[in-house]
Amino acid sequence: MASEVAAAAANAVRQAAKEMHGIVVSAGRMDKTVKVKLGGLRWEPRVQKYFKEPRFKLVHDPRNSVRQGDVVAITPTWRVSQHVRHVVKHIIAPYGEPIEQRPAVPTLEERLAEVAAKRAAKDERRAARREEQAAIREEKKAAEEARKALKASGQTPPTAQPTSIEDVD
Repeated sequence: MASEVAAAAANAVRQAAKEMHGIVVSAGRMDKTVKVKLGGLRWEPRVQKYFKEPRFKLVHDPRNSVRQGDVVAITPTWRVSQHVRHVVKHIIAPYGEPIEQRPAVPTLEERLAEVAAKRAAKDERRAARREEQAAIREEKKAAEEARKALKASGQTPPTAQPTSIEDVD
């Protein structure tokens, strides 16, 4: 578990150089996700000039702290959903509501701790379910052995009697 967190931290350090800046163009329509416009230029050789060609990224905003018009820094992260592969690192320039009145953007360490806590809870649930299934298997095994012992001693094991509608009423 600690090695997973260390590996994720090392991977995040490598990806820190890939920090990108952009403007939030859509916020509040999706829960914990915003659309960020990144600048870009495309060279058109026929007319010998550059044209603006912005790129748009869907970005994870863990605490819904970003508003439309904010200038934000984003970094690559583990995939959150099919199209969301980046996370808000921090708000560079807020638009509208001041940063102090918004929920704080979580740091990398906070996000890693949250993932580790979720993973630990999942492992606990899985262990409890496995113990429960093992107990059920043991009960079935004991019942089967008891049935075999009764059969070997010549007694017939009790069978369920068919019920009719009259028996139920």
